[in-house]
Amino acid sequence: MRKILVPTDFSENAVNALQYACELFKYDKCQFFIMHAYQDDIYVDESLIKKETLDEVTKMVKNKSEKQLEETLEHLKKISPNPRHTYNVIASNNILLDEADNIVDEENIDIIVMGTRGKTNDQKLTFGSHTLQVLKYVQCPVLAIPENYRYRQPKNILFPTNYMIPYKRRELKLLCEMVSPYRAQIDMLYISKRKTLSMRQQDNLNFIKSELSKNNLNFKTVNNTHIINAIYRYIKENSTDMLVMVNSRHSFLENILFQSTIDKLSLYIDIPFLALQNMRRC
Repeated sequence: MRKILVPTDFSENAVNALQYACELFKYDKCQFFIMHAYQDDIYVDESLIKKETLDEVTKMVKNKSEKQLEETLEHLKKISPNPRHTYNVIASNNILLDEADNIVDEENIDIIVMGTRGKTNDQKLTFGSHTLQVLKYVQCPVLAIPENYRYRQPKNILFPTNYMIPYKRRELKLLCEMVSPYRAQIDMLYISKRKTLSMRQQDNLNFIKSELSKNNLNFKTVNNTHIINAIYRYIKENSTDMLVMVNSRHSFLENILFQSTIDKLSLYIDIPFLALQNMRRC
């Protein structure tokens, strides 16, 4: 059974991400964990909170969270009555990052699915602060769904790589099983000025071929040193349905995520983005 964590703040973006997840994994037996971390809501206006009213405010916020989760669950069962899917709702007096990390460890979560932005929905940012934190720090694959993105079968997958890192078998298996029902093509895009691969790179490439053997793989090389622009151009020229990258030390994605601010990127991701996490951060 696949275990999927879907954090929500009940925004349209969060609801859309949940619906996308249900549709994407409609052929799989899945257990969904729909989680709302409400600690920030308690202190949204600290000037109104005194020590003697903190418990009262916390109880009120908790009750509201639980009610909204139940309403979300009822709505989901109406629009996606899939007998293969079961649902758990979690209302937690915690911050999103810590609660997501806890659930991933306790439940052995396979993938987190969430919207790229939440209630704040800052149009200047590719990712909202919560999504960016989860992408950076939670040791679990994360599938981020852009706002207003309507589900379509993932037929064309872009997977940029430098073949320098040892991939995780479990995460490649996740990708393989996730898109194989749709007979998707995965374009492995090597972005480099060098045409030849080292022995280490060749070993990693062979491992990918082995683990993604059920998929249609297309190996391509782009002669470019500007990673972001090369990815952006490829997406626009090839009708890509999903972008997959690995977050590891010295990977393309780490270099992108750990620039000063994500909004300085020239790449605006308007398709689902799967980040495979290959490292634990301190």
